[in-house]
Amino acid sequence: MALMISVSGIRGIFGTDLTPQNLSKFTAAYGTWLNGGTVVVGRDSRVTGQLCEDIVAATLASVGCDVVKVGIVPTPTVAMGVLKHKAAGGIIISASHNPAEWNALKLLNEKSEFLDASQGNEVIQISESGNFAYHPYDKIGKITEDPEILDHHIRKILELPYIDKDKIAAKNFSVAVDAVNGAGSKAIPRMLDALGVKTVHKIHCTPNGIFPHNPEPLPEHLAEICELVKEKEADLGVVTDPDGDRLALVDNTGKLFGEEYTQATAFDFILSKKTGACATNLSSSRVSDDVAREHGQTCYRSAVGEINVVKMMQEQNAVIGGEGNGGVIAPDLHYGRDALVGIAMVLQLLAENGLRSSEYRTTLPDYYMSKNKIQLDELGKDADEVLEMVEDHFSSLEPNTIDGVKIDFAEGWVHLRKSNTEPIIRIYSEGRTPEAAEAFADKIIDLLK
Repeated sequence: MALMISVSGIRGIFGTDLTPQNLSKFTAAYGTWLNGGTVVVGRDSRVTGQLCEDIVAATLASVGCDVVKVGIVPTPTVAMGVLKHKAAGGIIISASHNPAEWNALKLLNEKSEFLDASQGNEVIQISESGNFAYHPYDKIGKITEDPEILDHHIRKILELPYIDKDKIAAKNFSVAVDAVNGAGSKAIPRMLDALGVKTVHKIHCTPNGIFPHNPEPLPEHLAEICELVKEKEADLGVVTDPDGDRLALVDNTGKLFGEEYTQATAFDFILSKKTGACATNLSSSRVSDDVAREHGQTCYRSAVGEINVVKMMQEQNAVIGGEGNGGVIAPDLHYGRDALVGIAMVLQLLAENGLRSSEYRTTLPDYYMSKNKIQLDELGKDADEVLEMVEDHFSSLEPNTIDGVKIDFAEGWVHLRKSNTEPIIRIYSEGRTPEAAEAFADKIIDLLK
């Protein structure tokens, strides 16, 4: 696979697509675009992370940026570092949920947000032009370290007015953790300790970048943590991806909440504390709309992508946001997905309501999602033609077209999006039963064929 270049950074398999040359090239473009200033650099635990960090830090210094290295920390901790140091930007060296042979650069602006389309395209143009602002020897940036940034992040979470660590500690919770040997390996147990959780059962919490199972926190990869919860009779299980921005939950019976229910739980908690809207993307479950409605609020929908959700949150002055892949965005802290604050919210909710995690999960309505794709060469049409056909066919239902085509039915929905990397159309659907979700998808596939 060729190097993947997008507005948020670059991603590829190290040594084939992602090479020292293109790491340096893209970093130089980013530093040139910043025109100096401080850049916070952190990484996940991948084997190639240290090598990439060395290249990135040296390149940033060569274009006049001061670098603050924060080591192996979750992506949201780097974002907190940008705010702490009043930096011009930040770089996270992480390929997120991709396998261990991958690595990537993810870019933040001075607000600690991922670059938007305009900003990202400017960096891409500079990288393609090769016009980098290399500085002479007496003008290069300095490189320092901040080993305290994780403690700063945790402290800021504990200072949130709705997090009461004493109330959480009083419940004597037992929590199981699977950090997939990623950036959450030290961070999640330290967060739990700060919240007063005395009993923590850890698996795969050695930050060596050797992932013991597929690192994406999906049900088919999480049998081990479910068994651990049952074996230890834990109150909750928490799972993070390699860079610690996505959070999956396991209830006290060893049953997965479902990744869509992480943000719904956070929405429920925050909307019980604050008045305001919430926001998520078009491919996230209707459970978030149900939770918002229960609190007399609206859940707004954006195009898929974290920065798009953030922009919608800012437009609607939302008090909470997220994505259905286990992302929780708490604007009181920063505008980015954050598994650490998500864990704090879930434990606070359980402590205040006096419920077991399985009991709380039954208070939320059940939805089921289906994810399919169809090859464009089977249809003999390009992606835009397919999307236009579906939009026309369901015009009476007023499809949403801000990101592909989404059709809302009374009992479910279907969302079609074209892939940026493959000649396919992705088809996401949701219903109140697994069969209903599949039926909605089949309706679209039959129409296309």
